[in-house]
Amino acid sequence: MKSRQTGVTLIGFLIIMAIVGFFAYMAMKLFPSYSEYMGVAKAMNQIATEGTNGKSLDEIRRELMFKMNFQYVDDATIKPKDITIQRNAGGASQLNVTYDKQIPFMYNIDFLLHFDKSVALQGNVGQ
Repeated sequence: MKSRQTGVTLIGFLIIMAIVGFFAYMAMKLFPSYSEYMGVAKAMNQIATEGTNGKSLDEIRRELMFKMNFQYVDDATIKPKDITIQRNAGGASQLNVTYDKQIPFMYNIDFLLHFDKSVALQGNVGQ
């Protein structure tokens, strides 16, 4: 009786490992940016729940930048111009943070990540 072996050959295994390694490398490059974004979102939620009665946009920016430092958000990532407040017709305000982050991947290939987060503010925002 002739038996037949089944399974992955060495070459097949190496190809599978190369593919897994490529995606693992990509994840290692992208994970810190998404972790940083989670810190931005947490700092924005803290600002929103504390209330912003009478605070100006500059005061809110300063407070948000201060809170983002505790969340390990790099100062070079988010500039003050990336933080805006949008006033809706009903008088409600929203805090918006929109920024792009470019991550070098390999050779001349980069990832460009676009992050956009909005939270509703409680209270009136001053001028």
